[in-house]
This record gives sequence, structure tokens and C-alpha cells, in this order.
Amino acid sequence: MAVPKFFEFFECFLYAIQDGELHTAKEVKEKVAAVMQLSEADREEMLPSGKQRTFDNRVAWARTYLDKAGLIETPLRGKYCITEKGKKALESGEKIDLKYLERSEGFRAFYGAASENITESIVTESEESPMEVLDMAFQQVNATLASQLMDEVMKLTPAEFEKLVVKLLLQMGYGNGIDNAGMVTQQSNDGGIDGIIKEDQLGFSHIYIQAKQWALNQTVGKPEIQKFVGALQGQQAQKGLFITTAKFSNGALQFAEKLLGTKVVLVDGSALTKLMLKHNVGVSVEHIYEVKRIDSDFFAEEL
Repeated sequence: MAVPKFFEFFECFLYAIQDGELHTAKEVKEKVAAVMQLSEADREEMLPSGKQRTFDNRVAWARTYLDKAGLIETPLRGKYCITEKGKKALESGEKIDLKYLERSEGFRAFYGAASENITESIVTESEESPMEVLDMAFQQVNATLASQLMDEVMKLTPAEFEKLVVKLLLQMGYGNGIDNAGMVTQQSNDGGIDGIIKEDQLGFSHIYIQAKQWALNQTVGKPEIQKFVGALQGQQAQKGLFITTAKFSNGALQFAEKLLGTKVVLVDGSALTKLMLKHNVGVSVEHIYEVKRIDSDFFAEEL
């Protein structure tokens, strides 16, 4: 089953600690997962960023909301218990959701809203926690930027595209510390090789590049990869990078995977823009937001 929405953990969280005893976050999560019948696969599902489990994130936000509404408290570091207000919430039989928490002055202050003017965003029950909303917004911004980036890449001449690919490899750290580590071959006599990256100081190892600036809806098939492998053999090369703005056929991907003696990496248009974004090629940083969380280890130690 899918991981429940973060506000759907409110009531279950309270039930998990209704005995009035102190409970650790781990204990609460185990009880909540059991009550909600979540499988190990459900609990291992990751956020879009891949940096935290969705289950852990949603339980943590549920805990924060309940705490701000005064339904739970943390009398000792890393340990939680239900409050009298929390017990009354369970006894009332009412649905404990965002609208219920809105009654709390502490919860309203948490959002910085006046008690008589709760904004619509507070009571909107989105499936995602605030961190997930931020993650998805970040993904959306990057997806839009990747599309714009590809538009610019497609405006380059073939020679400029080859230079871009070499620059990207250097920016990724290949040939680091080596003079003239990257070069674009002469178009009139490239022998199927568009660029070369030196991997070591003495020139024992090179990466040979073929760059194809094809239309985005085109497909690079197996024959093109076979030709590239032939060009590599002509150079007695063992490492090749075939990078394109288009996409690869299944036949091309399978052929590259099964090669013996020669390693050929295939990078399509989608992977190309992701690499450019990651290594700041063709883009610049506009804003940096630091998203922080409580360091549980810090507070678990003796201060």
C-alpha cells in the first residue's frame, strides 16, 4: 500500500503513545507501522530527493504538528509522551486532522497566522509533507531548467556541441590536474572520434568521445554504436563515451552492456542535461537554500 498522507498519522501517533509513558521516535514508528499495516517496502519508499524515507519524513512532520498543537510533548531529549489535551482529543472521537489542530493557538502561531484569519494553505490537506512539497518544487524547477538548457544546446553548431561535451567531462573531474587534458579532434579527419580526454599524467589511458547532436525525437540505434566501437578499435582504445541529445534504442543499450574488452558508456539527452545541471555547465547558481533538521545524535549525548 502507499504510505499514508502525513496528517493521517496524527491520530495513529497519539494512539501509539496513549499510555502516557515516554516513547522514543523508533518505538513510535514501529507501533505506527504495525497499526497501519505498512510493509517493509512501504517503509523503504524514498522521497523524490532520495535523501530520506517517505515514512520517516511523514511521521516526523506529524510529530511536529502534534507538538505545536499541544497534543504531545517532549519532556526528555528524543522522547515523547501524550498530553492531557492529546488524551482528550482521542476521547472526543473527533477526526484529528489539520482543521482540528487549527483550534490550537500554538498551532496557529506556528504558522504565523492570526487566530481569526487562518490562511487557506493551513487547512488544505495535501498528501505531501512540507519537505516533500519543497522536494517536488525543486524537481519541477530543475525539470523546467533542463528543458530550457536543451533548447540552448540544440542551438549550438556541431563543433560547439563537441566542445561542450569535452568541457562537461573536464568539469566532472576527468583529466583533473593534467595540462591540455581535453581536446576536440579535427572534423575533417576525426576517424569517428570527436573528442579525447586524458585520464593520467603520462597518457596511459584516454577516454574517446563521439558526440551526436541529433533531434530529440531521434533514436541512436545499434549500428551507430557498432561503428563507434570500430572507431575505438582503430585507436586501440578501451574506453568510449557516446553522448547524444537524442535517445538510444534498446538494441543499442544492450549491445553496449555486453561488450567485452571495451567499455562504452551511453549518455542520452536527458542524462546530458542532468549532468550539466549537476556540474554547473551552462547554468549558474541563483539561490541557495539550506534545509536543516534536528541532529538527534547531538541531543542524545551528554552536553
